[in-house]
Parts: sequence; C-alpha cells; structure tokens
Amino acid sequence: MQSYQNYICGEWVSGEGVETELFHAITGEKIGECSSQGLDYAAMLNYARTTGGPALAKMTFQERGIMLKNLALFLLGNKKKYYALSAATGATRIDSWIDIEGGIGNLFANASLRRQFPDLPYYVDGDPVPLSRGGSFMGHHIMVPKEGVAVHINAFNFPIWGMLEKVAVNFMAGVPAIVKPSEYTCYLTELMVRDIIDSKILPEGALQLVVGLGRGVIDHVTNQDVVSFTGSAATGMKLKSMPHIVNNSVPFNLEADSLNAAILGKDAVPGTSEFDIFVKEVQKEITVKAGQKCTSVRRIIVPEELIDDVQSALAKRLSKNIIGDPSDKTVRMGSLATKLQVERVKENIELLKKEQDIVIGGPDEFDVVGADKDKGAFIGTVVFRNDDPKNKTAVHEIECFGPVSTIMPYKDLDDAIEIAKMGKGSLVSSIVTADDKIATDYVVKAANMHGRILVLNERCAKESTGHGSPMPLLTHGGPGRAGGGEEMGGKRGVLHYMQRTAIQGHPQTITAITKQFQVGADQPEANPHVFRKHFEELEIGETVFTHKYTVTDADIVNFANVSGDNFYAHVDETSLDGTIFEKRVAHGYFVLSKAAGLFVDPKKGPVLLNYGIDECRFTKPVYPGTTLGVRFTVKEKTDQEKRNDADIAKGIVRFLVDIYDETGETVGIATILTMVKKLDQSK
Repeated sequence: MQSYQNYICGEWVSGEGVETELFHAITGEKIGECSSQGLDYAAMLNYARTTGGPALAKMTFQERGIMLKNLALFLLGNKKKYYALSAATGATRIDSWIDIEGGIGNLFANASLRRQFPDLPYYVDGDPVPLSRGGSFMGHHIMVPKEGVAVHINAFNFPIWGMLEKVAVNFMAGVPAIVKPSEYTCYLTELMVRDIIDSKILPEGALQLVVGLGRGVIDHVTNQDVVSFTGSAATGMKLKSMPHIVNNSVPFNLEADSLNAAILGKDAVPGTSEFDIFVKEVQKEITVKAGQKCTSVRRIIVPEELIDDVQSALAKRLSKNIIGDPSDKTVRMGSLATKLQVERVKENIELLKKEQDIVIGGPDEFDVVGADKDKGAFIGTVVFRNDDPKNKTAVHEIECFGPVSTIMPYKDLDDAIEIAKMGKGSLVSSIVTADDKIATDYVVKAANMHGRILVLNERCAKESTGHGSPMPLLTHGGPGRAGGGEEMGGKRGVLHYMQRTAIQGHPQTITAITKQFQVGADQPEANPHVFRKHFEELEIGETVFTHKYTVTDADIVNFANVSGDNFYAHVDETSLDGTIFEKRVAHGYFVLSKAAGLFVDPKKGPVLLNYGIDECRFTKPVYPGTTLGVRFTVKEKTDQEKRNDADIAKGIVRFLVDIYDETGETVGIATILTMVKKLDQSK
C-alpha cells in the first residue's frame, strides 16, 4: 500500500504510523495512507527561513517572474499524469481542467506581473513625498520580502489549484512556502510537488509539503510569517484566534466557504437570452466539481413572478445531468471527494428540510454510469425552494458543500439585495441582467458584502469565466462569513507577503535606495550622450542638458497646420478674454515634440526604440518668446529577458523629461520609455 510522503528540510519522509486512509472517490478502493505525525515543524520553518527565504529574497522580481514562467511550462508538459490521478478525487475532465490548468494558469499570470515591478528584489511603492520647502528632505515607501514563511492550509476540493494559486504569489514576493493540503486529496498535490522538486526550478527550501493532518504546523509561526487558510469558517476562525497568532500579530488570511448568491434581473424574462444564460450558469455551478467549490451558487434569488419558470427550466437542465465514472464520456458530474463529505452534505440537507422543500432531485435519487453507486462517494443533485427566505433563514446559515442549492423569490431589487446580504458575507455574487441600471444599482448597493460580483448578460456570456471562477489578477475573498481575507489579486496579492516601510532622507540618498531618480538628487552630466550608451553603461541620475530653443508664433501656426489641432487658444488670440491665457499659447504636444528634438541624439546607437510616454503633464503656459531647455535624466532601468537565442539582449530605460523655461521653472514633465540594447548580447 502506497504511503504518501512529506517533503521537509530537503528530504521526502513518511510520518509516523497512519493518520488517514485514502480512498478512490469513484471505486471506493483504498489507494494509500498518509501521516504527518512526528514532523519537526520548528525545523521546517527554520529551514525555510534560512535556506529558501534568502535564496528567493535576493532574486529580483524579473528573475522570480521568469522562474514562475519556467515552472508553469514544465508542469504543463506533465499535465497528463495529473489528469489521470485527478480522476481518483471524483473529478470529471472539466473539473480537473479547472484544478490543474487553472492552477498552472495562476503561475503564468503571476509571472507576467514582473512587468509591473522594478528590476530589484524589493518594491518601490507609490509616489515620492516632498517633506521640506527647499527640497533637501523627502519621503518614500519601499516594500521588502518578509523574512518568514508562507504557511498554506488548503481545502480538499482543489488539491492543485489551491496550492499553486497561493505559492505563485508568495514566490513572486520572495517568500518560501510550506503547503499543507487536505489529507483526503493530498496524493494529487504530492504528485505535483515531486515533479516541482525534481525540476530544480525553485531554490532549495522554497517549497515544503505536509500531507497528513498537519497538527502543529502553525505552532511556531512569528510576525514575519504569513498563514493562509481555506476551508470552513468555523475551523478558520478557531485557527485565526489561537493565542500565539494573536499575540505575535501573525498575518492570517482566511478564505472560507460562503453562501454565494445568483440574482436574476427582472428584465430577464423567459424567452430572453439572459433568462437562458442564468439557468445554464446556475446548473453549471450546481454540478461542476459536484458543487464542491467555495464559490458555488448556494442561493438562487429570482423575481417572485418568475420563480416557477426558473424552477421548471432548471429541472429540465438538471434532468440531463449524468452522474458516474468520469472516464465515461457521457458523464457530466463525478462524485464528492470522500464518503465523509457525502455524510456531511446529507446531514445538512436534513437540517435545511426542516424549513424548506426539495423540488428538484434528491440526495439518493440518481443513477450512476460506469461505477457502483454504493462504493463511490456519489450523491444526487438537490434543489430546494424557499418561498419565505426572510423568515425561514436556515438557508442563509447552513451550507451543503455539494450539488445543493435553493431557489427563493424577491419582490424588487432592494429586496433581492437584502436577501443576498443575509448570507452574512460571500466570496462572490452574480446578477444576470441586460439592464445596466439594474446592474449598477445591484453592484453599488451589494458590493460591501461580496468579495466579487459578476454581471452577466448576452454581451459577455460567451467569453465570461463564470460565477465560480476566481481570476488570478483579481482579488479572491470576501467579508464576514467568507473570512474577511484576500488572495491572488495581482500586485495586491504579492504585496501581502511584503513589509511596507517609510523611508526619509535627502533625494540623493533616496535615489540610491530606490534605484529611481528623485527630483533634487545629483544630475551629473552624461558624457557621452545617454543615447550613445548601452543598457549596462547607463547610470541612474546621469543627465543630458540640452541646448536652448525660443518658441515663435510661426512654430504655433505650423504645428496647428501639421497636427490639425486648431483649438482657439492656439490660433485665435481674439478669443482669450475670460481664459487663463495672456496671449496665444503653444500646444503642449508641440512643447513635448520640441523637447524630443532637443534631447534626441539622431545617430544610430544602442537605443532601439521609444515605445511610450508616462506621467506627461504641462505645468505652465508656453508663449511665443519663451526659451525652452530640457534636462533629460536616466530615471530607472529594468532588465528584460531574451525570448530566444536570436532575440536582441536589451533592457527598458525610463528617462525623465524635464522641460524648463528661461526662469528655470518647469513647463512640462514626462517619462519616456525606451528599449536599449545591451553591450553583452549573451544575456
């Protein structure tokens, strides 16, 4: 019998004895055992902090992003073996796709975030803050990786996605992880972790795995560690309130199962595309992963005049649902993950039956294709109807973590919002409507109690990822019952694993720390011109001081003719009464264009192209007779990886364009982005 192992301190080890026996969810056959008894969690945390942490922390964001991209490509090449074993969890092909390729997609998405971060191991956050009149004292913020460990305690329903969506974020931040999947489906997580370790793409100590119950895994965490938990709200709150978690101010991210709601707009009557979309979406959310998703629709809130129509249409769709062995191509819904889950779902169905009636299906009213109904962890779809959801409130308190949902009526939109909020906070809510006013009213009034809101209609339905699909670049979490935490969220999620610190000092010192030019810092004159230098040769702060140019009336007239911009302030001096302008004013884009003519070195050199302008502002009117000059300063550098051997080795350089007049006052300012060739083409 296979014993699934833990990966700790650089070794694969078995726990003492047997904590949990593992069974195939479809056949009921025993497939292995696991245990985490006897593991030295203090040693694991120390190993992560002293081995994996330093290795990740010294990498730049660009290097971490490339690491995640390489890992994603590697795992994608091994996906067949994950699909094969995923079937043992009761998952269909679609269910497995969400878990496996959805998880790998998180790696790709987080890898792409490197373009939003500097070419540094730490992050420069927000804008500089001037703190003195003379400009010699300023403030800024940086964010550095926490010198701790991300401890992830995951649920049974997504053994791969649950791991990858979390570790992708902490790895991007430069923090190692200890992953504790549910013991019931840990065998799938263990299979992937073995591949990850064998690939050697991650630094040693970056990832450790606990496959058993994991009792004690957070007993030794400190304020530098981050704990994330996905599972029941009751268990999550128990862990979050442990004395050493509270006393040490340990960041704790809780993502709990919630009573998510789908609302049908009053405009979406039978015969409309939106009505059909709603019924299809609800049916999908009941049956995908056999309803074992923290984002599944548990409450179906529909106009009271349409409740019978919705019930009839949903019954028709669910009648076509085929339950059984996912290897049979006709099967549309597999089993729950374990027989224990079947027992728990049935217990909660009985509790809900005290206040409401089953109108579609039943926990035992189903046939199974290709498997033994009694041996596997199968259960039938169940849809309740609750005609008085404000007084019969168990539906807003009890969750059946399976293919179970409840239809309920509402009178008007405010009534629907009130009913949705009775769930005490959810991960996601959706509304299906073609009326943007209804959509706006719902989103604005309901958003405070939902972590995500999907507005679905015919315009986006074909490409919509659906009610139940959290996306890696958007936050996943919710208030109240849903845990009050946030996961993923693009850059927001990465910063969760970093410490924000305010820094103060002279602009030159802040420039040295941030590796970004700060106004007031030294601007040594570039020699030769910065456009004659390769990426590696450019230094932050070095500046080209251009020759001067005096603007004429003819410049303004000619630019108006060339550009077609005949705005009255540029071409009609008789129309300036009551405006802020004293006389004909030069176009802002002429000023910027002329600045380019002043700072550009025209000869062929290492600069490959200029591909954008950021933060462009025109701060003072430029009249005929104004003399312009430019201070052109290297502001920031970001390395860029080669796509292939034939690609040109290059980096991105941001230049500060400071356009000033004869008084020395800035009249325009912008940041231009250039692509600059490297001297060393091997990198």
